[in-house]
Amino acid sequence: MPQEVLNPVTTPPTTTPTNGSSKAPPAKAGLEDVVAGTSDICFLDGKRGILAYRGYDIHDLVKGTFEETCYLLLYSKLPNASELSEFSKKLVASRRVPEQVKARFAEFPRNIHPMAALRTLVSEAGLYDAQAEDMSRESNIEKGIRLIGMLPLLVAYFDAARNGRAFPESKNSLGHAANYLYMLLGKEQDADVVKMFDSALTLHADHEFNASTFTARCIAATLSDIYSAVTGAIGALKGPLHGGANEQVMKMLLKVGDPAKTKEWITDALARKEKIMGFGHRVYRTEDPRATHLRKFSEAMGKRTGEMQWFQMSKTIEAFMLQERKIYSNVDFYSASTYYLMGIPLDLYTPIFAISRVSGWVAHILEQYAHNRIIRPMADYTGPVDLAWQPISERV
Repeated sequence: MPQEVLNPVTTPPTTTPTNGSSKAPPAKAGLEDVVAGTSDICFLDGKRGILAYRGYDIHDLVKGTFEETCYLLLYSKLPNASELSEFSKKLVASRRVPEQVKARFAEFPRNIHPMAALRTLVSEAGLYDAQAEDMSRESNIEKGIRLIGMLPLLVAYFDAARNGRAFPESKNSLGHAANYLYMLLGKEQDADVVKMFDSALTLHADHEFNASTFTARCIAATLSDIYSAVTGAIGALKGPLHGGANEQVMKMLLKVGDPAKTKEWITDALARKEKIMGFGHRVYRTEDPRATHLRKFSEAMGKRTGEMQWFQMSKTIEAFMLQERKIYSNVDFYSASTYYLMGIPLDLYTPIFAISRVSGWVAHILEQYAHNRIIRPMADYTGPVDLAWQPISERV
């Protein structure tokens, strides 16, 4: 019998599948607009441009600190002064990396991408956590805090190792954002820069069932450990269509190079059908509320450094895309020039995303454990059916 190849859109199988999928709703590419579960962690309204964590609007949360946001995500409430102090002490105490993991940096191949290194290092760190397989809620919260405290060190150590520098020391008197910038850049940054970076961490902390968070939840739903779930999330975030977009935005701006050439460049790029990174979003149909703040940070950093060209190019591209394509910029677009002007290497932009988003991943993993049912969707089968099996001697 000749092989029957089905048109995935128009031709139904000749045999009714036995898994009941014929009664399921039509498949939607990328699960767009499909509700995959319930959560009380993050609220999105893409039409009105609203993002809120546990009921608090993101525009209000940036008035506080990233530590406050972490506490909110993990414990479902904003901390009071004593709770924040105790939580901050726990985060500081978590600024350590197992010695066995430190030794791995020297063994990595040259030119490895930082996200590939981070994925491997987090997985290996789980080997040296005595509580790794303890699935109690209390233990998972403690491991989650350790991961939040550890990730900035892993990224800073990686950058030091690849540049032949000694591992930088953490300064325990500094907050989470300030300490990371200190370790990465080699000196304390002033309060304004720290506040902008701290706010950027808050803005990136969670975003409902995005690709990396949903990956973490799928892994957690099998009752695998928290290190496995976070490792998988890092792998998903590594992709250029998720966390890697901000790095590509800055590469695009560097390619343009001159504000005077920007409009011509973007016109030609669209004519060539190039993808313009940093625009469009699966959820938002208006301005991404995170971009509202990052646009201001990009402009502020341009004024501080005397390098306004990156902001000017960004504004020109943004206005052109909105006018010609009716597409808004997203969180990645202005974060690129903000980080660039802070002196952060381009390939560390996505690891910064992970440093922030691990707080949301942990919250979702805890929620999945608490109300678990293994995540197992169905597929709309579009392959051949009723093929006749033949002995290998008869196959052509």
